[in-house]
Amino acid sequence: MNDIILKIRELSDRYSDFTAENLSKLVKIKSLSLGEKDVQLELKRQMEEAGFDEVRIDGLGNVIGRIGNGKKVIAFDGHMDTVDLGQMENWDFDPLGGEIKDGFVHGRGTVDQEGGPAAFVTAGRILKELGFDKDMTIYFVGSVMEEDCDGLCWKYIVEEEKIKPDFVVSTEPTNLNIYRGHRGRMEMHVHFYGVSSHGSAPERGKNAIYMASRAALKIEELNENLTYDEFLGRGSVTISEIISGSPSLCAVADYARIHLDRRLTWGETKESAVAEIEKVVEGMNAKVEVLDYMETAYTGLKYGMEKYYPTWKMEENHEIVQKGVSAFKKAFDKDHKVDKWTFSTNGVMTCGTYGIPTIGFGPGNEVLAHAPNEKVPVSDLVAATAFYAAFAYEMAE
Repeated sequence: MNDIILKIRELSDRYSDFTAENLSKLVKIKSLSLGEKDVQLELKRQMEEAGFDEVRIDGLGNVIGRIGNGKKVIAFDGHMDTVDLGQMENWDFDPLGGEIKDGFVHGRGTVDQEGGPAAFVTAGRILKELGFDKDMTIYFVGSVMEEDCDGLCWKYIVEEEKIKPDFVVSTEPTNLNIYRGHRGRMEMHVHFYGVSSHGSAPERGKNAIYMASRAALKIEELNENLTYDEFLGRGSVTISEIISGSPSLCAVADYARIHLDRRLTWGETKESAVAEIEKVVEGMNAKVEVLDYMETAYTGLKYGMEKYYPTWKMEENHEIVQKGVSAFKKAFDKDHKVDKWTFSTNGVMTCGTYGIPTIGFGPGNEVLAHAPNEKVPVSDLVAATAFYAAFAYEMAE
């Protein structure tokens, strides 16, 4: 095993330009959710160039590369869609330039999160060159639509493609730490129904905006008293949008709606979160609704799910976490850090919904996710490449 690790390190370094250039090619292709077609074709080409045993695109548009055909099944996941560019004046460089300079690859998606897939393509190339022949099947998934709907891609893979790995590694950015969970989330609307009257006599009506406002203040208080978990932290709830309607601007509003962004810590569920809001609006003419997502992928397939993304965490002594720690120590000869994401990932589906043991390890710092001047160190890409290849051998032991 030591000889294998030394070879992995050597090849990860040798192919650093290959990895960085592949990432640069991906970054140059704008790939918002639902518009990933061109970047997926480029990722597929890169996997084929790396010598994967099989590469295909499924009905939703995920690129699925495979190495091996054994009994134990592991998967590396990295989503290929990105958020938009934002205000261009906030960028010091072209966000779609893919510039490789001063030890970094620059641009939108380098951290969140095409850097992970670029690294696992190289890891697959290394496994093939080393003649990886363990009783294992490894899937490398460039997934779609994550920014719009976390986990939808894996719902399709498990339920439609009938691929359910034994273990999953998310390549979302972890600053080269091992992550073992994060809070879940859900999206809710609360609808308030009032009665309109002429604006000159508001006492004749029932103002839905006032109902929503009273509820909003109670929700602000609720946020300070939600469940706390020692590892994941406290749950949270915030109002991210309020709209209203009335027959005219000279009339009492007879409708209002607030949008809730609810983050769920360990022990909180969809049912408990809904019940809390229903208690807030008790006695009001109001309805709480958990939202659905239903959109058409770039393949033309219409697909969706409820916008509830379960909380998940792995215990630190779980096999997958310990295997990750072992692979880290062998690959880098230094101390590890086990932590969590602040944001949400496809782990809500792999682990939160399907119970597949999942960890995270990825290049880049998550503070640059969705931010201007996004860039990833080439050294992080090299390290992630080495970790992914070492982890495959570790899981085969």
